[in-house]
Amino acid sequence: MTATEHPAATEAPLSFECELPDPPEKVWRALTEPELLAAWLMPNDIRPEIGSRFAFAGPDAPIECRVLDAEPGKLLRYSWRQQADRDDKQGLPAFDSVVTFTLAAAVSGGTHLRIVHGGFVAAAQPLVAVAGAGCGLSLDARKNPIAANAPCMMLRAA
Repeated sequence: MTATEHPAATEAPLSFECELPDPPEKVWRALTEPELLAAWLMPNDIRPEIGSRFAFAGPDAPIECRVLDAEPGKLLRYSWRQQADRDDKQGLPAFDSVVTFTLAAAVSGGTHLRIVHGGFVAAAQPLVAVAGAGCGLSLDARKNPIAANAPCMMLRAA
């Protein structure tokens, strides 16, 4: 979705980048295996196949997604449809957006990870920004099953 297709959409996506000590193959597993992804994000039924639909078990309503691109160890992009909370007193609308994970091998043998979440309705952007700001991610479910908020993103894939 672009601002042209949806006039209320913003051109300013949220973007996070970090260097991880683990190789891209390991980070890919953490982004595409349901139990590993659930350890730092939300329960889900992801299948990293272009066109496949999946959902995150959001706190108020499921977040419906569809895989748009999937290139193992390099790129994962999916649509993100967050439904409006029926009990929301603020009356915020549902919104559509796209989440993109780009992985690149780092000189150190680790991974350069870039996460971009964009194309959402401007009225919903502050909520997304607050939810994603300073997100520290731990992808090692055996050692740290809960995502922690911290200034740096720390990813450890199982």
